[in-house]
Amino acid sequence: MALDYDQMQRAAKDHLWMHFTRHSTYAESDVPIIVKGEGAYIWDATGKKVLDGLAGLFVNQVGHGRTELAEAAARQTQQLAFHPLWSYAHPTAIELADRLADAAPGDLDRVFFTSGGGEAVESAWKLAKNYFKLTGKPGKHKVISRAIAYHGTTQGALSITGIPGLKAPFEPLVPSTFRVPNTNVYRAEEITGGLLDVTDAASELAFGRWAADQIEIAILNEGADTVAAVFLEPVQNAGGCFPPPAGYWQRVREICDAYDVLLVSDEVICAYGRLGTMFGGEKFDYVPDIVTSAKGLTSGYSPLGAMIASERLFEPFKESGEVFYHGYTFGGHPVSCAVALANLDLFESEGLLANVTENETAFHATLSKLRDIPIVGDVRGSGYFYGIELVRDQATKETFTEEECERILYGYVSKALWDEGLYCRADDRGDPVIQLSPPLIIGQREFDEIESILRVVLEKASTML
Repeated sequence: MALDYDQMQRAAKDHLWMHFTRHSTYAESDVPIIVKGEGAYIWDATGKKVLDGLAGLFVNQVGHGRTELAEAAARQTQQLAFHPLWSYAHPTAIELADRLADAAPGDLDRVFFTSGGGEAVESAWKLAKNYFKLTGKPGKHKVISRAIAYHGTTQGALSITGIPGLKAPFEPLVPSTFRVPNTNVYRAEEITGGLLDVTDAASELAFGRWAADQIEIAILNEGADTVAAVFLEPVQNAGGCFPPPAGYWQRVREICDAYDVLLVSDEVICAYGRLGTMFGGEKFDYVPDIVTSAKGLTSGYSPLGAMIASERLFEPFKESGEVFYHGYTFGGHPVSCAVALANLDLFESEGLLANVTENETAFHATLSKLRDIPIVGDVRGSGYFYGIELVRDQATKETFTEEECERILYGYVSKALWDEGLYCRADDRGDPVIQLSPPLIIGQREFDEIESILRVVLEKASTML
């Protein structure tokens, strides 16, 4: 028997342990309960309709309520509900691996399925260490990643993550991970210690070169014979959508090649259309050694992740008796793979990549109208993936105090956006930002709706400083 609204509230508060949640928030208020999705909108249990400006959690590319994906799952469940990929294969995993290998750049031909993104990151680090052991370089085990970057919550992925506040409760973590500066152009002067300030294309190019060169410095400081991999996102998520400066990725590729370090492109968010391309490397013209991915692969209709690796990384495992001793029970689940195939069919039949490419300039222009609000410091991103950084002072770029983040960002902005009809993320991992990552099906009408809601809330927030 279905629970009524009051029963659901009691059960949620008494038994449900929500993720990344301040449960004290709901001591005197209701837990938002989402019950329906259609297109770019979601509804809560009270009947409130809200624009899904975050695609769930950077996940739902094709929109909610797609019967094509539900039907694909139902057909596969009837045919073969489950079998693991442990020494056996099944048709949907084979077909999906073949399709992803065809779509991936360069020689990224080997697809290792996981249940989600954090597991794909774990898989990539384990593969990097295993590969170098098998190829006569057993000392190569360390990982370099960027400051404020988020790569997952499992022990290995959290160790690679560059957000101290997320790591502290779980330390000690896996050792041998090191951080380099990120590519936040807006804060280039601060990041470089006053060495560089980005004011034009030439200075942005110089900042990109500087940021990439810090990776080489880190490799040399640690010893190239000890560094296995560099983990970077095409557009960094945490901190508020940092696109790469021109030339950055090409220099990073050059550095990794010079020191025999694997370049891992963490595309758990950025793959499958989020930037207007199937993979982030296409957007910024680079080919990594490994891609980690998840989220948009199924548009969230079923859990699935994938590590896509260069064929050369698979070569040692072709030798007699060699095994990659790693796997997940539900990695490459038959139903999830069937959903992913149907999802990719929709990408093609509805031209979703082209929709993002054709509309990303308009999306950026619409969001940039908000720059006339005193609290808006920067609007940045790529494709359908944008961050709006909030500041105390536009001229000086002075950021919020900790008290202002609590009072304004979390105490007002986050709830007010929902109340006005927009679901997105207000976050202060790094500087305070609002992040937007809507379904790939939307266009100018939804852009205008997003901008109008943000304007109402941010104009009010500006008066609260």
